[in-house]
Amino acid sequence: MGLNLFEYFLRNADDLLELTLTHAVVVIVSVAIAVTLGVAAAIFSRRKTRVRAVCLNVTSTFMTIPAMALFGLLIPLLGLGWGPTITALVMYALLPILHNTIAGLDGVDPRVKRAAEGIGLTPVQVFRRVELPLAWPVMLIGIRVTTLMTVSSAAIAAYVNGPGLGGDIFTGLSRIGGAGAINQVLAAVILVVLLGIILDLLLQVLGLLTGARRQRFSRRGAAS
Repeated sequence: MGLNLFEYFLRNADDLLELTLTHAVVVIVSVAIAVTLGVAAAIFSRRKTRVRAVCLNVTSTFMTIPAMALFGLLIPLLGLGWGPTITALVMYALLPILHNTIAGLDGVDPRVKRAAEGIGLTPVQVFRRVELPLAWPVMLIGIRVTTLMTVSSAAIAAYVNGPGLGGDIFTGLSRIGGAGAINQVLAAVILVVLLGIILDLLLQVLGLLTGARRQRFSRRGAAS
């Protein structure tokens, strides 16, 4: 099996690389949209308790919808392919980002904000220079969780003819017992796992880089 799988990778290297890159694009686009919407919703609702509750309840409800059902429900509205894929993945990705952004902003020490206001920063400057940087580590955890979820969920998008590695998984499973079916499934699953690991490592590196920048900023602020 191991040798056959290795040979399968070699024979289909170009196709597998293309599918993996497409899968990565789907994930990155979906997460980017979810981050934009989730952070915006968290900022908009941060001082509006009812609006915040509605946002959390709605995004929580999205998570309870079975993936196959959600993709199926989107077909009459968006057809097949990229449209329902991106839409469903964004819906699933919103809750961790929204929740962690809210938690990160709520976790900023009020004394730090008052100190920033005391040196003459406007509310917008306080938010941009103080609150967001301090909330960023918690926000990044939400982004990492969302990214890993999206990598795996994107494979299910093959149900609506979505792009990525899911097509090989579904096709292989449908022909289990046939020649090369197991290798087709295993190869796609391995690449999905590797893609998740790579994207998570990149986000960890981003966290380290932004953490180092935040520390330099803090030292400059203390020195001044």
